[in-house]
This record gives sequence, C-alpha cells and structure tokens, in this order.
Amino acid sequence: MTESLIWWSIAIYLLVAIGIAILSRQGPAESMSGYFLGNRQMNGFVSALSYSATTYSAFMMVGLAGLTYAGGVGALGFEIIYFAGVSLVAIFGPKFWAVGKKFGFVTPSEMLGHRYNSKHVAMAVSISSCIFLIPYSAVQLAGVGYLLQGITEGAIPFTAGVVMATVIAIFFSYIAGIRSVMWTDSLQAIMMIVASTLVALLVIQGLGGFGALFDTLATEHPQSLTVPGSGLFSFVTFLGLTIPWFFFSLSNPQVSQRLFMPSSLRSMRHMLIGFLVFGFIYTLVSVLWGFSALVAFPSLESADLATPTLLASTHVPPVLGVIVMIGIMAAAISTIDSIMLTLASMLSRDVYANLKTNASEKHQLLMGKCVVPVIALMALGFAELQLDLIAVLSVAASSGLVAMVPAIIGAFYWKHGTATGALSSVVGTSAFVLLMYATGNSLLGLPAGVWGIVVASLLFIGASLVTKPHQASRDAFFTAIAEELAKKRPKPIS
Repeated sequence: MTESLIWWSIAIYLLVAIGIAILSRQGPAESMSGYFLGNRQMNGFVSALSYSATTYSAFMMVGLAGLTYAGGVGALGFEIIYFAGVSLVAIFGPKFWAVGKKFGFVTPSEMLGHRYNSKHVAMAVSISSCIFLIPYSAVQLAGVGYLLQGITEGAIPFTAGVVMATVIAIFFSYIAGIRSVMWTDSLQAIMMIVASTLVALLVIQGLGGFGALFDTLATEHPQSLTVPGSGLFSFVTFLGLTIPWFFFSLSNPQVSQRLFMPSSLRSMRHMLIGFLVFGFIYTLVSVLWGFSALVAFPSLESADLATPTLLASTHVPPVLGVIVMIGIMAAAISTIDSIMLTLASMLSRDVYANLKTNASEKHQLLMGKCVVPVIALMALGFAELQLDLIAVLSVAASSGLVAMVPAIIGAFYWKHGTATGALSSVVGTSAFVLLMYATGNSLLGLPAGVWGIVVASLLFIGASLVTKPHQASRDAFFTAIAEELAKKRPKPIS
C-alpha cells in the first residue's frame, strides 16, 4: 500500500463525505434543537447507522483488536458485556424520548437539572462530562494517528494523522451540526461493516482458514484462548473494564443525547435493532482481526499497532486495506464529532445559560459553536501524549462517567432522589475516580472501574435519604413520561 494511494483515498472520502454533509442541510439551523438534535426528526435507519459509527469508533478495529492481541479471548467477553448493557436503551430510551419531547430538553444534563430542580446538578454533570470525555476524544484522535503511522510505516507521522482528524472533525461539525454528522455517519458505518468483514475473511483464508488460525493460537499462544490466562486479563482487571462499559449507553452523554433525536418511538426501536445487528457482527470481526494479527505478527512493539500492521501487510489487498483504513478513520472522526457537539451543547445550555440567566437561544447556539474548536484542540493536546492501549483508556473515561448513572436511574425510578443526592454523587465520584487514577488506580486491590459505581450509588442514596426532593418538578417529570408514552399505545378495540 503506497502513501499516494492512502492520500488519494482520503481525498476521495472527504469529497464524498462533504457532499453528503452539504446535502443533509435543511436551511440554517437557528435553534439548539435544530443544530444539536436535528430537530428531533431522525429516522430509524440513519439513527441506527449513526449510533453504530459513533459507538464503534477507533475503539473497535484499533482498540478492541489491540486488546484481543494483548489479552486474548477475554476481550470478547469484555465487549459482550457492553453489548448486554445496550439493553438499557430499551428500558430508558422511551423515557428519555418522552421527556425530551415534552420539555424540549437538548442535553442529558439539562434533563437531570430539570428533574432535580437544580441548575447546579446540570452544571456539575456538564463539567464532569467534559473532564472525562475530552480524554476519550483524544483516544479517537490517537487511533487515527496510530492507524496512519502504522499503515505507512511512519511515512505519515502520528501528529499529522491527529491534526488531520481534528480539522476534519471541526469542519463536519460546522456544516450542519448533528445532521451532517449523522448522514456522514451512515456512509461510514456501511463502509466499516462491509469492508472490515470482507477483509477479515480474506486474512483468515490467507492464514489457512479458521481451523488453522485457532490451531496456531492453541499451539503457540494458548494463553490467548483462556480466561483469565497469563496475559492482560485477571478477574479484577476484567471487572474493572467491564462494569463501566456495561453502563456506557447511559453514562456517555454523546450516546444518551441521541435518545432525544428519533422522530418516533418506532424509529427508536429500529435504531436499537439495527445497532445490535451491526454491533454483533463488528465485535466478532474486530476480535478476529486481533487474533489474526497475533498469529501473523506475534512480536509487535505495541498492541494498538495490530490492525495498522495487518492492513499494511501482504495479507490484505491494497485497495481493500485502504477502504478499511478510511472506514476506521471515518468512524473515529464520527465519534469526535458527536462528543464535540454534545459537550458544546452542554456547556452552552447548562453552564453558560445558567450563569447568564438572560441568554437567548441564539446566544446559546453561538456559544456552542464557539466552544467546538476549543474542545477539539484540548483533545488534540491530550492525544499527543500517545498513551498506550486505546481500549483501556476508553474504559478509564467511562469509569468517571458512571458518576452520572445513579442520578439517571433515580430520575426515572426513584421518586425520593434529590438534588443533593445527584450533586454529591456526580461531584464526589468524579473527584474519587480522578484521585484513584492519580494514585495508581487501586484501592483494596480493586480499580476505579469497580469502585466508581459503588461510590456513586452510596453517595446518591445516602444524600437523598437525608434530604427532601422537589415535589413539583418530580411529579411533573413522571406525569410527562406517563402522558407521552400513553399517546403511543394503540387504543383498545371496543
């Protein structure tokens, strides 16, 4: 695979993606809902592909493949736990959609602030999300940097890949807000699933087929097929990685915000079903990539180079290899786009608007657009640290974001949840997780991924029990859910 082929492929992708993004515009988006939620009119097909591209980013074909290379079959179990956690969307998705439609919520933090009648809760959730999601954005940028550096054997340096991804992400975000991101996501998701599956089958065939692949693993790398094995995974490590990942669909606001976007509950169901089908296939493909790289190149310097090395090898036809590369790069950019837009909407809606109480919708939107490049540049700076194991870093971000989970669950299922409980849970757990990572990430032998949800739950329940909820906002919240969901039920036949 030549450097010129890579650059031409990137140029063609950009031309096509820019064309789709421009066509997605429906006039200027002059409201927060229009720019950040697509006016709540996204259909199920586009939502499913966009949800998939946003969730399965550089983490999968670079991160999960690298985790499989380093830790073996435990990586599959780790991802299946996340897959099981998507069931939370089926439980909470309709409720998010109902209150979003009733009250016009733009962000999950705005929803929590309204439910607990506290602007401080909304601000705390927004700021905490920034603290943990900017490093997660950096993970996506690093994924592009590692990919281009590895596939060109250093001809395209890490920094060049990171800077290019940052510029593209900012550009797509500005074209039409979330609409341009979701429509370009659809193109990217189709490229990802088709090309990566085809190439995985070709690579495995080149290594002698499935039987030969797993015979080699059993003979030369037996630890890769055992749990916990002698590699990366132990039971405690596995728990620390999987617990935060199980709650990903609730804790990560760039994902939960999308529950406000479908045009109907039917569209939401189609989104969930499409995502589950896509995710199951892509999970198996990513794990097979990791195993194939382990057999073909057992002594890589970094596990995160497994996919780039495989794509650059003679096992993959150059044209197919470059299509997979573009798909991975595009997916990473998709995730960065979504995170930038979500954080920008939270900072403008829930921090700026609460500090400046007379801020108009127009001023909030302007502030949100101004914040986008600032978030991108902060992520770029973090990516330049070139920390190892993308998958582990992704989970580290989720370990902090679980601070929001008890408050979200309590918002819908515990009427005694209070603003004090939500605020202490978010602030206290965020500080606790940061302290753990700063001091070695171990307390009584357990990592932050285990402790985070425990501390968050204890703080939320304990503080709520000794304080009183705001009854008016609570009752209005629950009434809105019941009324909106009742509208969608078929009338009984008389």
